[in-house]
Amino acid sequence: MDKLIVLGTGHAGVTKCYNTCFAITNDENYLLVDAGGGNGIIGRLEEAQIPLGKIHHVFVSHKHTDHILGLVWVIRRIGHLIHGRQYEGNLTIYCHEELVHTIRAITEATLDKPIMDLIGERIFLHVVTDGEKEFIDGYEFTFFDIHSIKAKQFGFRMRLSSGKNLTFLGDEPYNPVCRSYVENCEWLLSEAFCLYSERDIFKPYEKHHSTVKEACELAEELNIKNLVIWHTEDQNLAQRQELYTNEGKNYFKGNLYVPDDLEVIQL
Repeated sequence: MDKLIVLGTGHAGVTKCYNTCFAITNDENYLLVDAGGGNGIIGRLEEAQIPLGKIHHVFVSHKHTDHILGLVWVIRRIGHLIHGRQYEGNLTIYCHEELVHTIRAITEATLDKPIMDLIGERIFLHVVTDGEKEFIDGYEFTFFDIHSIKAKQFGFRMRLSSGKNLTFLGDEPYNPVCRSYVENCEWLLSEAFCLYSERDIFKPYEKHHSTVKEACELAEELNIKNLVIWHTEDQNLAQRQELYTNEGKNYFKGNLYVPDDLEVIQL
């Protein structure tokens, strides 16, 4: 059975948990989705018992620091494994075209030449376009532009081993032009910056984010069976799951997940 391994659940400014990123696995290989904002990704992978040698595919949604900077550390560590003959196969990083230039600029500014020489030889930057389908580790992916009003950002819809569909919406509110990628999915992964009842405290709309209420209303409207919400504030982390679930169940009748870092969800 496929598993969703939650590596981080917080927004860009959190200090009590890691930035939102995750892996999907069939217990053989691991697809990493975003990498957080720093070398904390290496510790998270170790804690989740995800070997770097089993990561051959990475998807990066957009250029914001809390999603892309951890990628530098992943490339660095896998590069060392390659040079040490401890890594079989290649690493492919999927992203939209603008991100290719960003990733190259960041890695060229921070990584040594022996690692950079692997890009194009063992480490590949693969451009995805809106509506493009790819088969990765046996899964069918459809990548799509979420039509962000900030930095260009992509999400994806994937068909799981069970035949069920999972959609990752990135870290911004749903845009109705993406309806065909979201509607009737068994699994939806959505940001929810804070409780609706605390919107005046955390001001999610100013940052172009949504609340638990809006994420749950969306899932109910689009006939979602299972909703995972994350990319949240961390001011009341110990009670977050209870508080978010209690608010969310008023608007969503399906299964609502409010995971903690390192939680594993059976898909």
